[in-house]
Amino acid sequence: MSALKHDGRPVLVAAGGTGGHLFPAQSLSVELQARGYMVDLVTDERALRYGGEFPARAMHTIPAATPTGGSIVSKGMAALTLGWGTLRAIMHLRRLKPLCIVGFGGYPTVPPMLAASILGIPGILHEQNAVMGRANRFLASRAQRIATGFPGVGGISGELAARCVHTGNPVRPNVIEAAKLPYPDRGDGKLHVLVTGGSQGARVMSDIVPGAIATLSADERSRIALVQQARGEDDLGVRLAYKTMDFTADIESFFADLPQKIAAAHIVIARSGASTVSELAVIGRPSILVPFPFALDQDQAANAAQLAESGAARVIPQTEFTTDRLAAELREALGDEAGLRQRADAARHAGIPDAASRLADLVQETIGG
Repeated sequence: MSALKHDGRPVLVAAGGTGGHLFPAQSLSVELQARGYMVDLVTDERALRYGGEFPARAMHTIPAATPTGGSIVSKGMAALTLGWGTLRAIMHLRRLKPLCIVGFGGYPTVPPMLAASILGIPGILHEQNAVMGRANRFLASRAQRIATGFPGVGGISGELAARCVHTGNPVRPNVIEAAKLPYPDRGDGKLHVLVTGGSQGARVMSDIVPGAIATLSADERSRIALVQQARGEDDLGVRLAYKTMDFTADIESFFADLPQKIAAAHIVIARSGASTVSELAVIGRPSILVPFPFALDQDQAANAAQLAESGAARVIPQTEFTTDRLAAELREALGDEAGLRQRADAARHAGIPDAASRLADLVQETIGG
């Protein structure tokens, strides 16, 4: 499909300025460009740090704010910001004349998706989580199609359910590359464990994992190779904890090569954001998932439950995520290589590596291309 057939009109992707929204948008953009479409990104200023990496002809920043939580005044200011952002988006869309717009959630998608609805431009929403987020719930009635990352999504019923297509969550190209690597053997005699808290990190991992390692015997510790993400403010404490027990661990505040680290692990201990769960499934690695407990929609708990149903993941609520519980899980993993391989296979069977292609098909169907 040549973009020239559409006089250079782009497909717009709209995403909030966090990795959880931008990564699937990035994957769709790569797929659409491979099919000959031009792609523009509409987002907020937080995404500018991704500007050199995001595969788009142009990036357009639109004012946005979150109108939930806080005081009545702050909610009112957020509503005004969204209104101003919608007016700005209308001006952008009139100039760009996009073929359609694909929204990936977060309040920065609200102004451009509203503007597209007002201007009669076809819109598709992609819901990454197993529970529909608030911004997408607000926009759902205006979308022609709703693509879902999981087969079952809470908060969708009736007429909206009829618009849904299960595409899966598009994953980045480096995830597809990591998925080519087989489940690792234990040639070095060690259980390779990866601990990650997502793009923002998670303090609970720094609080619990070192204590769990300390609970193990010296022999058990000697058979574990640990790679752990620790936020900057937690880094020193984690390092000191391991130094005290004479345990060597690879500690980083952010994993630029997370898919490769997932592929190298025998088991992953993680939060359960949609991107993390999808990448674990596509790469095919067993996991212990600790959902973020304070989300209003409990989306991470729903995401984790979907992967747990396949047998690939064990879900531990944060209130039960103790040093003793984690130590018991690690002891079991040390002695059950066959069980971990079965869970890895279950994860892989739950993954949808061609989700970006499926979503691109839906885009083409929507614009009649």
